[in-house]
Amino acid sequence: MSNITDLQKYSEWNPFIKKAQGRTEVGEKLEVLIAPPDGKGMIFKPTVKSIIVNKEFSWLGRFLFSGIFDGEHIFIIEPKDDGCLLIQKENFSGLLAPLLWKGLDNDTRAGFKLMNKSLKGRTENAGI
Repeated sequence: MSNITDLQKYSEWNPFIKKAQGRTEVGEKLEVLIAPPDGKGMIFKPTVKSIIVNKEFSWLGRFLFSGIFDGEHIFIIEPKDDGCLLIQKENFSGLLAPLLWKGLDNDTRAGFKLMNKSLKGRTENAGI
């Protein structure tokens, strides 16, 4: 199984993040296409915030500039005796966050649930 930073393989297994490209190095810009199950797809260009191989990967997206609407996504991989645990977190902040939260919460949560289910199936089928 490729690790969570192998953006070119996202489209092979990820029903929510349909496309992701860019250099996975801190400070680099990515281009990400998300498509919630019943929502409208959108492209955003977050900046890689952290990367610890096989442990953590995060990015920060901003609408226009910092403080208007910022979204941080964090993937954390924790080793377990019987495999590993993937934890995802989303932190939204900025002036527009309270106004956009309901739509983001429903669409984003549904998209990440699909992503988690797909990733779980992929890892179980690979024996990981």
